[in-house]
Amino acid sequence: MTLSIIIPVFNVEQYVRPCLESVFKQGLDERCFEVIVINDGTEDRSMEMISDIISDHPNISVIEQANQGVSSARNLGIARAKGEYVFMLDGDDLLIENRLPFLLDCAVRSGADVVMADFLRMNSEEISHYLSGQAGLPGEKDGSAVEKSGPDLFVQDLSPYQCYPWRILFRRDHLLRHHIIFPSERNYEDIPFVCEAFIRAQKCLRVSWIANIYRFPRAGSAVSSFNRNKLLYFCQAIAHAWQLRQIKGLSEPVKTKLMDVVFCNFQVIVPNTKRCMKTPSDRRHIIDSLRQMAPDMYFDHGCRQRIVSFIWRKTPGLLFFSSDVFRLLFSLSLRIKHPGKMIRLDYRRLFHPERKN
Repeated sequence: MTLSIIIPVFNVEQYVRPCLESVFKQGLDERCFEVIVINDGTEDRSMEMISDIISDHPNISVIEQANQGVSSARNLGIARAKGEYVFMLDGDDLLIENRLPFLLDCAVRSGADVVMADFLRMNSEEISHYLSGQAGLPGEKDGSAVEKSGPDLFVQDLSPYQCYPWRILFRRDHLLRHHIIFPSERNYEDIPFVCEAFIRAQKCLRVSWIANIYRFPRAGSAVSSFNRNKLLYFCQAIAHAWQLRQIKGLSEPVKTKLMDVVFCNFQVIVPNTKRCMKTPSDRRHIIDSLRQMAPDMYFDHGCRQRIVSFIWRKTPGLLFFSSDVFRLLFSLSLRIKHPGKMIRLDYRRLFHPERKN
């Protein structure tokens, strides 16, 4: 069998049907692939919404488990999979019609460990217009494929903010051989998994081909809101990513990129901790937890990282000062000499990752 498509299902009754329908609009011979649906203890009517599709397709199998989170569901799917390649599709997203055959052909012909495609980000209204035929797909790609090593693909092509496994074909043997699994945290587990899969890969393909649609924003999704538990899971995820720097034989560019991945996601944690945790003690608990998980974490790739690293290591409480206080601290437009030029540090860019450099 060539392909196993793994779909965890938890409280996605409004979205799971078009997700599963999209799998069977790929033009693939059903004898060549399987679909593994993991019912992760869903509390709504998600499984009812797809019961007829499951009955109509013998290549769909359903695994039932008490709610343990998407990490556990994906790990179980990978363990049970029979395909040479695995593709992990979230239950609220969907594949674009007839996109997998091309990706799968590229993967099989090359024997690549990892094949990364492109995706579209669309909200539910835009997806409805697309499914009804009222709107086409913007930004079509040419389907060109560039072969790279895993470390090169990681350094050159992976955005620190887009460690998404659902845009990637993974060779199952690659994951099993290197014991690459999703960590136990329930949210943000994609970050260390994708990083490690890339770093340890030999042959990879970067394919200019839009494969799927990422439904965003969506109320109730893991990335739509933060609370205490999610923040702690996020801390665990970036701590796991930081620990990957201990893998033997990593090049300096790979170590630097890992630092950038951790730093970018650290910048997401800080403002959301300030916003969601209302008391200084609660905020400090999140930061102290991260310090325990990654006691040797630091950042030194550029001036901005060095300043944030100094605050993080010496006076972490300053991370949560109000904007007015930071404006005061940086009112003199702190300047730091750099080889051949002067750099103005803008506090807004320093502490808000959504702002461009």
